Amino acid sequence: MKIVILDGYTENPGDLSWAPLEELGDLTVYDRTSLTNEAEIQARIGDAEAVYTNKTPLSAATLKKAAGTLKFIGVLATGYNVVDTGAAKELGITVCNIPTYGTAAVGQFAIGLLLEICHHIGHHNEAVHAGRWNACPDWCFWDYPLIELENKTIGIIGFGRIGQRTGRIAAALGMKVLAYDEHPSDSGRSIAEYTVLAYDVYQNAEVAKLAEYTDLDTLLSSSDVISLHCPLFPPTQGIINKDAISKMKDGVIILNNSRGPLIVEQDLTDALKSGKVAAAGLDVVSTEPIRADNPLLDAPNCIITPHISWAPAESRQRLMDTAVENLRSFVNGTPINVVNP
Repeated sequence: MKIVILDGYTENPGDLSWAPLEELGDLTVYDRTSLTNEAEIQARIGDAEAVYTNKTPLSAATLKKAAGTLKFIGVLATGYNVVDTGAAKELGITVCNIPTYGTAAVGQFAIGLLLEICHHIGHHNEAVHAGRWNACPDWCFWDYPLIELENKTIGIIGFGRIGQRTGRIAAALGMKVLAYDEHPSDSGRSIAEYTVLAYDVYQNAEVAKLAEYTDLDTLLSSSDVISLHCPLFPPTQGIINKDAISKMKDGVIILNNSRGPLIVEQDLTDALKSGKVAAAGLDVVSTEPIRADNPLLDAPNCIITPHISWAPAESRQRLMDTAVENLRSFVNGTPINVVNP
């Protein structure tokens, strides 16, 4: 079997091993492939039977070019919007993703963004190293209002595995957790049945009581912090916009380490400049790498990190293990994690 990885560097910059995939076939790994040059993408796929992509787009035209040989596409991520899954299905190409590898890391990072907003740890560390504490006439100083999270409300939009993990950490900090999710469980259970599901998943009665489900407008108006953990689909694109922000509390904090286009960036910029939104912590933006003209770069109280929530070595190893198992299962005739059944 000929296997091609189109953009392997971010998954494995050299600290992991591709050897398990090499055991399954003749492997070619490209660190990067153009995101816009379709001819290059098609040439690199060539006559491969299995292709892995992280962010390199696989359009209908590219898939038609590879049809007849290409049988399997592995997405090295949870989100799979870079693949035209409908065209793949029509052409008999199975598409698999990696659904659960980053749950712990991404939930941890979301709360990390929140804690940085609350305490400005990086700024105050730099101030100390610049000599300001040494020269201070008082025994301590702070340059920003510091925020205590206990008894505040976090509203989580998208309460799947990562949303639940974020909620668990927030609850441990003493926060009340509200949740909005169009599909409260992966198995189609109703909201009323969901507390039982939570108990089954975590075997912990406290987690079963983790969140109060509510409608979106109630979440927006009741939350001190709003954290986005929903996938990017047409109904969720731009879910945080001028209208949604107008329903929020004054001084709300917004977090997003899910998908950049969930937020209308100019609307968030305007709200940060007006003070309606006190601060934002973002690990994702609409176009990545970020464009020099992204309005959020000029917004006050806006932390932006370069899409690294998923990137601890432990998470990437889980991703690698699942990517291998996806292909092995496909070869054995029992495909798993299929997104275009």
